[in-house]
Amino acid sequence: MHKPRLAWAITGSGHYIEECLDFMLTLDDVDLYLSQAGEEVLKMYGIDLNEIRKKCAVYRDKAASSPPVGLFYKGYYHTFVMAPATSNTIAKCVLGIADSLVTNLYSQAGKCRVSSIVYPCDIAPEMETTAPGGKVMVYPRKIDLEGTDKIRTFEYTTVVESVDELIVKVKERLNSFE
Repeated sequence: MHKPRLAWAITGSGHYIEECLDFMLTLDDVDLYLSQAGEEVLKMYGIDLNEIRKKCAVYRDKAASSPPVGLFYKGYYHTFVMAPATSNTIAKCVLGIADSLVTNLYSQAGKCRVSSIVYPCDIAPEMETTAPGGKVMVYPRKIDLEGTDKIRTFEYTTVVESVDELIVKVKERLNSFE
């Protein structure tokens, strides 16, 4: 029997993406899943996917049926992390739409009672975020904030509002398996 791993997904948000990745790369037993937009965002931030591949397995959104989601049914993962997550991905998850690798992972994790930790990019009416050129102010729309509020109510889902909180919640999950 293998040691269960952590599945980590990145969508098309640059919201503290470098800090999320820096933390993820300190972890053992983690696999990275990239949406198509997530892959584009890594390039925009100058993040080398080949460097990430030296530390963990990387799965890209290239198949319509998202074959890797079957790993949840085999107990391969103990936790699913979506950090950072776009408002588009959050909206799809809230509506039960599983039409991409990342939304399918979230759906299947829930169906398998695997805990998810989600770091949405839209968490407050006015907030600072990261862009390729540095920090910027953004003003999420009411509908984006409603999506974040709604996903907080989903079973097996913990929503975090900062990289520091993300680190705490992931470490708590990992410590519960030691």
